[in-house]
Amino acid sequence: MSKETHYNKGMDLFTEDRLEQAIEQLNQALEIDPDFGDVLHALAMTHYHAGDISKAIEIGERFLKVEPDNVHAYTSLSMLYNTKGFIQKAEEMAEQASKLSSGQGDI
Repeated sequence: MSKETHYNKGMDLFTEDRLEQAIEQLNQALEIDPDFGDVLHALAMTHYHAGDISKAIEIGERFLKVEPDNVHAYTSLSMLYNTKGFIQKAEEMAEQASKLSSGQGDI
């Protein structure tokens, strides 16, 4: 299967709340393309919904490294850090997301 097929299957499983199977499919997509930003974002959110906030943060940080200009990387990390109680880091990510979305130049 292609990385896109694994990604789409993972997203379908996510919407069915079959999170373990979704994680498996998303990981298979990453085996094909380790820098597939959409998969990294989906995987971080799937781990979040599965209750593994630490793993979600780890993958969210990887997503940010792969796509440093993607506002979703910052907003997701802001939410994840906030959930974990890392308020200052959450606020920093939210500020970066705001700057990026308003086009205020380099962040």
